[in-house]
Amino acid sequence: MFTQLYKWIRLLKNKNKEPYSSLYKILNFYPDNIHLYEQAFLHKSSSVENGDGKWLNNERLEFLGDAILDAVVADIVYKCFQNKREGFLTNTRSKIVQRETLNGIAVELGLDKMVVYSAKLTSHNNHLYGNALEALIGAIYLDQGYKTCYKFVQDVIIRQHINLETIARKEVNFKSNLIEWSQKNKLEISFDLIESFVDNEGNPVFQTGIILSDTQIGVGIGYSKKESQQNAARMAIKKLRTDREFQQFVSELKKKQTDESTAGHEFEELPEEVAGDSEQETVEVESVSTVGN
Repeated sequence: MFTQLYKWIRLLKNKNKEPYSSLYKILNFYPDNIHLYEQAFLHKSSSVENGDGKWLNNERLEFLGDAILDAVVADIVYKCFQNKREGFLTNTRSKIVQRETLNGIAVELGLDKMVVYSAKLTSHNNHLYGNALEALIGAIYLDQGYKTCYKFVQDVIIRQHINLETIARKEVNFKSNLIEWSQKNKLEISFDLIESFVDNEGNPVFQTGIILSDTQIGVGIGYSKKESQQNAARMAIKKLRTDREFQQFVSELKKKQTDESTAGHEFEELPEEVAGDSEQETVEVESVSTVGN
């Protein structure tokens, strides 16, 4: 009783002060242990030393939040898609909890204004806001328990920022699909690094081209080789789906490489789900230089 009264008095005193008020707008509840949430927004580049000589940042909370988020999202996806197989459920969960998705949600929640990190650190391609969101989930779990954590993921992250039906249909691995298409059609494609350079902030930038029969069918730029390959594959897939003249070129190319019994067959088209030019972010896949062998 006295513990609850103490919490009530403390919150009454602090609820209109920062960071309580900002957190309430995100969480829809006031924290009990505000220090957990402050640590959740502390990137390792701005670690602070506590009284015991230990350096504090959000990495441990991120580890905890990542595991809890996986469990909660798995439960939500399992209940939402009751007739789907394990592979579909795993793929859908991965699309939700991947760093790019979480980073976008974190920015929409305003966490980019709350994360503390070194001014020398660039936010390009390191997903520090998405990592902070995972750390925030870890803080909620330690502060309020699993039920409150589940409610936050379900009501705030999923219902307000993710359409489960849409994300389940969304294609994420453009490179993998392009490779699969080339193998089915027995056409060799290659992912070639065109150039690498440094942007104005000193970040390395890569440009990749995709070559099919000495013809460039896609070009992509990214802050990693994998990201540039994904973006190039995305462009190539769009071209294969929408450019009729290019489709005819590919069909004729395949006819040259088949015997008479299959010479009249047109090339196998890409699945319908990759037809849309969605704004899906890059996913990490194994790097290859040449495929189709």
